[in-house]
Amino acid sequence: MNTIFSWRIANMERHTANGVVFAVHYTVSANDNFHSSGTYGSLRLEAPEPDTMIPFDSLTEEIVVGWIKDAFGDEKVVEIEAALQAQLDEKRSPTKAAGVPWA
Repeated sequence: MNTIFSWRIANMERHTANGVVFAVHYTVSANDNFHSSGTYGSLRLEAPEPDTMIPFDSLTEEIVVGWIKDAFGDEKVVEIEAALQAQLDEKRSPTKAAGVPWA
């Protein structure tokens, strides 16, 4: 069963004077067409060099997701997706349950 991971931007915080984004709030969701799981996080960003700054109005979700993945590095991205996959796996084949035997 294939899992699709979706990285999305929920919100961004920026300085109004220059449009520099200093914090990004993101979600990552995992879906295998039967089950889903997700996580939410925030990441503070360093100010870019003036010659590499992208105007706020020109930013796309793809660009900002790229910033997050670059800041995390491949290992952390894999770790986040693996944790979501483990949640899906647990939903598919539970290893824990709750309840009482007389219900």
